[in-house]
Amino acid sequence: MTRAAVPGLPSRHPIGGLLPALYAEDDFAQRFTSGLDTVLAPVFATLDNLPAYFDPALTPPDFLHWLSTWLGVELDEEWPEELARTVVARAMELHRLRGTRRGLVESLRLCLGVDAKIVDGGGATWSTTAGSDLPQEPPGELLVLVWPVRTPTVNARQVLDVVAASCPAHLTCRVEILTGPPEDGGS
Repeated sequence: MTRAAVPGLPSRHPIGGLLPALYAEDDFAQRFTSGLDTVLAPVFATLDNLPAYFDPALTPPDFLHWLSTWLGVELDEEWPEELARTVVARAMELHRLRGTRRGLVESLRLCLGVDAKIVDGGGATWSTTAGSDLPQEPPGELLVLVWPVRTPTVNARQVLDVVAASCPAHLTCRVEILTGPPEDGGS
C-alpha cells in the first residue's frame, strides 16, 4: 500500500478555493493548484488520521512492521496479520515480563499458540547460622517443556527463536517439545 498519488482522492483543503479572487477564474491557476491538490491530498489524509497510525488495531498493515520497530518487537513474516497486531499491542506488557517464567510462557502462548512449563534450576537459599557454607552454584540451565494448544503441531524453530529472545543471558536454554501437558501438571 502507498499513500502517494492515490487516484481520485479529493483534497479536503483545495488550494484553488483559497486563492485571491483575481485567480479564482484563472484557468491556469486552477489547473496548477489542482495538480498540487492531487499531490497533497494523501499527505492531508495521512495527517488527519495520524492517531490511527499509532494504534496497532487500526494502523495499515505496512505500518504495523514499522510500528513494531518502535517497540522493539520482531514480527515473524509467517504470522497472520491479526496475531502481529496483538503482539504489537501487548509489547509493553511482554517487555515488562521479559526474563521471567511468566513472561516466557506468555510469549510462547501469544506468539505460537503453545503452552509451556519452565523448569528452572535457580533459586535462593538462606541460613540463620552465621558463617554457614555457601549454597551450591545453580546449574544455569533453563528447561522449557512445550506442547501444542492452538495448533496440532509445534514449530521447533519458532519455539527456539522465542525462547532465545526471552531467556536471561546468563542461562542456557533447552527446549523439549511434548505431545501434551506433562504428567505432573501444566504451567
